[in-house]
Amino acid sequence: MRRDHLAKAGFFMSFFVLALAFLAMRAQHASAAAAIPVSLPFTYAFTTPGTLVEAGDMDGSSSPYWWLNSGGKMFFHDGVGGTIQGMLPLTDLWARLYSQNDPGETDGGAHPQNIFRLLTRPTWQDVSQKVSYRINTYHLSADEHRSESNGLLLFNRYQDGMNTYYAGVRVDGNAIIKKKKNGTYYTMRSAKAFPGTYDRDSNPNLLPLDTSIKLKTEVKNLDATRVEIRLYMDVGKTGIWKLIASTVDDGVSYGGSAFTQPGHGGMRTDFMDVDFDDYEVKALAN
Repeated sequence: MRRDHLAKAGFFMSFFVLALAFLAMRAQHASAAAAIPVSLPFTYAFTTPGTLVEAGDMDGSSSPYWWLNSGGKMFFHDGVGGTIQGMLPLTDLWARLYSQNDPGETDGGAHPQNIFRLLTRPTWQDVSQKVSYRINTYHLSADEHRSESNGLLLFNRYQDGMNTYYAGVRVDGNAIIKKKKNGTYYTMRSAKAFPGTYDRDSNPNLLPLDTSIKLKTEVKNLDATRVEIRLYMDVGKTGIWKLIASTVDDGVSYGGSAFTQPGHGGMRTDFMDVDFDDYEVKALAN
């Protein structure tokens, strides 16, 4: 094909994808739900069957409780929430959109769940947050972003995409607590949680598959400038929580002031097919 024909084909493909995106955004806002105030403790059992689709902003979400920021779709059934499982057909709207806008991380649009980001619409301050994850598949994507930092994570005091805490376990077997401040990441605490030696090619995931991995964070203000973050884990639903990492944001050491104000919670997973259940938020005693 001649270069001018290729350019025209690229133009019409881009126009087609933009049209799909515009129609998707119109559909999302047409079905948008108002956020519902919740009291604590707040539990979400994923019992109402349905599909939550990604929305460009929180106000466009069709759920009064959740905003799917990234990942294409989330499914609810039989008390379980889940990412997309397996490959999307290339005829799927979200596969087409991701194939054009983020083909590397999503394997050409086949796996939007590689960058799954789910936020709560309510905000909280001094709370514990817990959820059970089950990894069904880890995608051995060729993309450079598949790395040791991928994992199962909980958002805490999320302000926006540039400012949040998150904590969880990574595919290299480490527990991690991080702060993202004005777009820069700061490692606040890292500790070994699962045995083994990570290698991107020969041993790319030290987290167990087909096993419940329950994570719980406790985040609370110590005073007007400092925040304490504690991360617990229970593998296999034993009912026994083990403290695997803790830290204090002193408002100085990690990019400046701590996030002492309320923020959103939620879950993040990377390059995985994952199911969720037993989500709960509780107030922490002073």
